Amino acid sequence: MQWYLRVMRDNYANFNGRARRREYWMFTLFFMLFLLVPSFVFGLLIGMSPSETVLISGGIILAALYFIHLVPALAVTVRRLHDTGKSGWLYLLALIPYIGSLIIFIFTVIEGDKGDNKYGPDPKA
Repeated sequence: MQWYLRVMRDNYANFNGRARRREYWMFTLFFMLFLLVPSFVFGLLIGMSPSETVLISGGIILAALYFIHLVPALAVTVRRLHDTGKSGWLYLLALIPYIGSLIIFIFTVIEGDKGDNKYGPDPKA
């Protein structure tokens, strides 16, 4: 949880520097949990009482959660790419259907550069 809070509180829109694998994946885990749990709850509520009020309020809450996390998710991914010595602009590869997301996934899984690189000092040091 500390890694998620570090991204949300300390590095909300920080696109400079480097992010460790642990920081990236812990943020991603909590981001997915914060989207999946309300989605599941609203799905159950809609199943029990399919009213427009539940549908609209659930959509507004999920959209708000998504947009609150959008900038930090982009920032931590760019910093993760920086850790592997790659430009943050490579994140645009995700726009390529299917293969682009796979390439970004591979870049986020590989180990970061040891020591300093042109994006900053080693975050593990």
